[in-house]
Order: sequence, then structure tokens, then C-alpha cells
Amino acid sequence: MHVLVIGAAGMIGRKFTDAIARSGALGAHNVSKLTLADTVEPETPAGFSGEVASLALDISDPRSAPQLVSGRPDVIVHLAAIVSGEAEQDFDKGYRINLDGTRYLFDAVRHLSQTSAYRPRLVFASSVAAFGAPLPDEIDDTFLNAPLTSYGTQKVIGELLLQDYTRRGFFDGMAIRLPTICIRPGLPNAAASGFFSGILREPLAGKPAILPVPDTVRHWHASPRAAVGFLTHAATMDTGPVGHRRALNMPGISATVAEQIEALRAIAGDKAVALIRHEPAPEILRIVSNWPRGFAAERALALGFRAESSFDEIIRIHIEDEMGGEIRV
Repeated sequence: MHVLVIGAAGMIGRKFTDAIARSGALGAHNVSKLTLADTVEPETPAGFSGEVASLALDISDPRSAPQLVSGRPDVIVHLAAIVSGEAEQDFDKGYRINLDGTRYLFDAVRHLSQTSAYRPRLVFASSVAAFGAPLPDEIDDTFLNAPLTSYGTQKVIGELLLQDYTRRGFFDGMAIRLPTICIRPGLPNAAASGFFSGILREPLAGKPAILPVPDTVRHWHASPRAAVGFLTHAATMDTGPVGHRRALNMPGISATVAEQIEALRAIAGDKAVALIRHEPAPEILRIVSNWPRGFAAERALALGFRAESSFDEIIRIHIEDEMGGEIRV
């Protein structure tokens, strides 16, 4: 199997390709070649015995997508995007990368499929930002897509394109609406949701953290480990039972910021919690207040997608995967 990962230098992309390298497989399928692409050349994952091609390119350049799919990968995982806060601040850049780049990719596959029997599995990373207020406490699988951010709008358009291109037989597409991934390792990024990870990641490492919203804010979360599982399942599952509705809400944990902090207290103690400082940021609050608080992800669960069952579990996964099992408070 040949797997193409676009956005492979990002956190989820690295973890996904590392998982393939460790096992040499994607699900039950042996992987013989990885093509990894991002705006910077992705690192070759350690331990992978197959062929690796690493490319630095701009997905919003119309010349990039034909180059990426010229090797006819069996699975394409499209993670490339600029994040929510940046897409809101820079309107043109958001549409150029998140929308134009996505359509260039889909069209490059379409052109190949129209001249041959090529029909890859294409997994598109969407987002819970596909929904906007007014929101119920729990969104079901029939709830209206009405995003209130440019990022969410770009993701919904990508979902609709994927669904139509799949209907026309150009590829076998799956769009997975990722929860906010928490706890993200590494340095903070420009995502409006970044503080959800920061208020846990930094205190666990003995560092101060900023909370820009009230602790009553509730949101939908899953761990990086769960995200890798979502991508793997979407890339290898039987899509027959999915039908024509190819965008799925992924499972996760609904928690308030206060509940996150109490989970941190239970695992790392009062000393860790004391490192969190509240500094209100109205713009961030405006964005996240329009995001979903919880989902009844019944379709995804019925199709075999799985996530954590508690926020304690999410924190312990971070300690195990990123901190060598050691809290540094």
C-alpha cells in the first residue's frame, strides 16, 4: 500500500506516520511507501523499512496537487490547513489554503480517475467548527451545518466537495469532524482552541498557563492517540455501510474548563492548578462560544470509531506518550 499524508509535519500527521512506521502497516494493510508533504519537508519516521518521499510544497499552488498524486497513492490523508484563529485573522490565506488547496487536490485525483481505474480512499480532516450557534447541549447526526467562522465554513465546503466527488466516483472519500485534540504536545499554535491543551500541558511540565475564557466554557475533546485511531479507521474501513453522507462526527469527551482543571488537580495536585492564570481574551471567547459543546456521535460509534471515556484518561495518555510517564510539577 502507498499512503500519501498531506500536512505530515504537523502534530497529528507526525503521530499518524509514526504509527505506520512502528507497525509497517495501516490497519491490516502492509505499507510499502509513504509520501509525506507539508510546507516544510517532513522528517522520515523512525523505523520505517519501506520507501519514503518527503516533499516541501504549498498545497494552495495549483502545481502541487498533480505532483502529489502522480504516484497514485492508495490512501490519501488530507490534514493540511491553517488553524481556526489564523483563518479568522487572515481571510484570504484561509480560503487560499483551506479551500483552494483542498479543491486542487480533489481535482487532481478526479483528472487521474477519469483517464484510468484509479479510485483511492481519501480521508479529509474536518472539524467540529462545521457547526455554529445556537447549539444544543448535544448535537446529533442530523444537526444543521451552519458555521460562524471562516475556518468552519471552509471545512464544510470541503466536506460537500468530498461528498459530491465520491458520489461521482472520482475517489472513495471520508470526512471526519475531529474534536479539539487535547492535550496537544509541543509549543502553542495559533488555534483559538489552543488554551484547552495549554492549561493542562504547561502545568504538568511545571510551567505557567493562561486561561483566556471562563471556566464554564464546555467543549468536545479527544486525545492525539484517538485522532490517529480515527484516521486509521477512516482510511481502512468498509465504506459501504456509510452510504452517501460521508462526513462523520467523531466521538469524544464533553467537558467544561472547570472539569478539565479538576481532572488536572486529581492527577497532578493543587500545585499544578495554581500555575493557571485567568486573563480574559474576548476574541477567543467569541470564537469558542460558537463551537459545539457535545455530540451524540451515534453513526461514528456504530461504524467502529472510538475515543476516550474520561478526561482523566486524556491527561494520563499525554503523560504516558509525551512525558515518559513522569509529571514535572
